[in-house]
Amino acid sequence: MSHPAPPRSHEPGTHPVRASAVAVAVTVACVLPVFLVGGLAVQMRDELGFSPAGLGLVVAVYFGVGALASVPSGALVERWGGAVVARSGILVSAACLLAVATLARSYPVLVGLLAVAGSANALGQLSSNALLARQVPARRQGLSFGVKQAAIPLSTLLAGAAVPALALTVGWRWAFVAAAGAALTTLPAVPAQSPPPRRRPAGRAGSTTPGLILAGVAATLAAGAANALGTFLVDASVDRGLGPALAGLTLTLGSAVCVAARIGAGWLADRRADGQLSVIAGMLVVGAVGLGLLAWAGPVPLVAGVLLGFGLGWSWPGLMNFAVVRLHPQAPAAATSITQTGVYAGGCLGPLTLGPLAAAAGYPTMWLTAAAAMLAAAVLMLTTTRLLPAPAPLAPPG
Repeated sequence: MSHPAPPRSHEPGTHPVRASAVAVAVTVACVLPVFLVGGLAVQMRDELGFSPAGLGLVVAVYFGVGALASVPSGALVERWGGAVVARSGILVSAACLLAVATLARSYPVLVGLLAVAGSANALGQLSSNALLARQVPARRQGLSFGVKQAAIPLSTLLAGAAVPALALTVGWRWAFVAAAGAALTTLPAVPAQSPPPRRRPAGRAGSTTPGLILAGVAATLAAGAANALGTFLVDASVDRGLGPALAGLTLTLGSAVCVAARIGAGWLADRRADGQLSVIAGMLVVGAVGLGLLAWAGPVPLVAGVLLGFGLGWSWPGLMNFAVVRLHPQAPAAATSITQTGVYAGGCLGPLTLGPLAAAAGYPTMWLTAAAAMLAAAVLMLTTTRLLPAPAPLAPPG
């Protein structure tokens, strides 16, 4: 009896550590626009004339376009290879950064440029997924995907560093110029060629299965709830009586915990043969408890909620990519494009729905609603395990 083809190890002549570093560089380069706008919003809004609600709309548009571009980007990666699409994403991102620096003289122009940048994010995410899937041995892919996803919260730290280093000295526009230059420096790191798929997937239907679609819906709910942490945590903490400086430190703590948790989850995934989606469901349940704790006043529920919410409720994207790649080794970009669509949709819809709810009913109600959404995502993720195929067996070492 024949067995499913195992996930491919790295191709001859490739270097797994280098592939992981390239994936991180591509990811950071392609998400810089949105995080830089968030980090420099205070300096930008005085000149371009937008409110915090306007900033939320910019972020929603960015992730909304990313959701629409995700599946086409996955198809492009499967057709042309990860290296070509990665370079395209870097170039689009750098061009948007330069355009913001030179052409953004009004809020509508900024929204339009961030919409274009959203497509670069999709190109970068899907191409880096394919690079890791095809150039890193299967037994080390969990850690590689965890490190790649940890690069996203690290991007917030880079954006924050740009404020005192550039925005407050030479101006926010020069910060975008510097970011564009930094993005372009990653181009030489992308391999000259990436191995094409050994056999073309049997059409889009080969990847778009009911299980993957349900996982994408779960990702939408989970990402929408988890994004509330980064978007509203500081304002909610100040609203509950915390000082602005201490409220900012809670967000820094959450980001650091998120980085460590994403890497740790990937490391542990390499030591577990299967069941990754069930693990994600468990993480979402604990993350929902963390979001629920944020509805209670006091420093202890706040710290516990931040640790659980960021540490488990927002540390699953790398594990999700790893699980989907293991289940669809012949078309990793096309398969992860489905779940990535859900993540981007959550990034778009979360602020648009939870923000008005907080304004109308208060932050405690918003946190409890986010917790309920994350619990629903956990239930859907458990249901997904019954619809997706079992992962192919790993090839023995050596």
